[in-house]
Amino acid sequence: MVSKPFSHTPVLLREVLDYLSPQPGQVMLDCTAGGGGHSRAILSRLLPGGKLVALDRDGEAVEAARKVLEPLGEKNFVIRQANFSDLQMVLQAVAIDRVDGIVFDLGVSSHQLDEAERGFSYREDAPLDMRMDQTTGPTAAELVNERSEEELARIIRDYGEERWAKRIAFFICEERKKRPIATTSQLADLIRRAIPREARREGPNPARRTFQALRIAVNRELDILAGALEQAIEVLNPGGRLAVITFHSLEDRIVKRVFQEKSRGCTCPPDFPACICGKKAEVIVLTGKPVQPSKEEMETNPRSRSAKLRVVEKAAAF
Repeated sequence: MVSKPFSHTPVLLREVLDYLSPQPGQVMLDCTAGGGGHSRAILSRLLPGGKLVALDRDGEAVEAARKVLEPLGEKNFVIRQANFSDLQMVLQAVAIDRVDGIVFDLGVSSHQLDEAERGFSYREDAPLDMRMDQTTGPTAAELVNERSEEELARIIRDYGEERWAKRIAFFICEERKKRPIATTSQLADLIRRAIPREARREGPNPARRTFQALRIAVNRELDILAGALEQAIEVLNPGGRLAVITFHSLEDRIVKRVFQEKSRGCTCPPDFPACICGKKAEVIVLTGKPVQPSKEEMETNPRSRSAKLRVVEKAAAF
């Protein structure tokens, strides 16, 4: 099957640019290049004299972003297929120590959802894959056919926040005794049968939460996020900003927790006459509440509805 052209509408683009405020001569990092929407807008404001480093774990996204960025001058950007958990290693490889701004746009791109053969969508029949980097790691099919019933229930409950997780895991294990679970439609139909009819009458597609959970598990999205954010804060110049867009509550909680921890200063008891812990805040939180898309953006891009933007600034002392 021929792949569709890679397309992805950047979410909260105006807000990201307002917070990062790219200036000519600065160096910035896009940890999730996707179709290149955020990357192009940022790089155009870094010129002349600036540079953008862009990463994506999806090889198709890397090639799409490269084509989008090339008109701005190949010498002005570096793009690599890499997991954002390796951001420090990538920067070291291109001889960059510090950057002035970083953006993470988490979640699945429109292209990945729309291209059936990637196996992300329960709306299309396709091999059950779900890997963002299709060159490595187990597929969703391997996960559902090989993990124990208890482990599947935990994944679906914790990553999908699905109340019927145990029942879905039981149905999966019973089905795979008869035949391997190999396609998205096979899994979606199984989930529909597992969830009681009364619970399926309202709300989103009954497969949505389980598909989200499996995607997160396959790509280890939550396992690597906190560490990547800590790396990002470390490589920021003082006054540099980190902007993170999340699409579900599990991601947002991790981002909020890391930002809160890094913005906390002295932890000595309040009755101490002087600080002895020496702890200083590494960042300043710029978004007390997460920024959400405007009504107009949600109308033109329905997939932006669940997006939340949080931003911190590197403290001068660091």
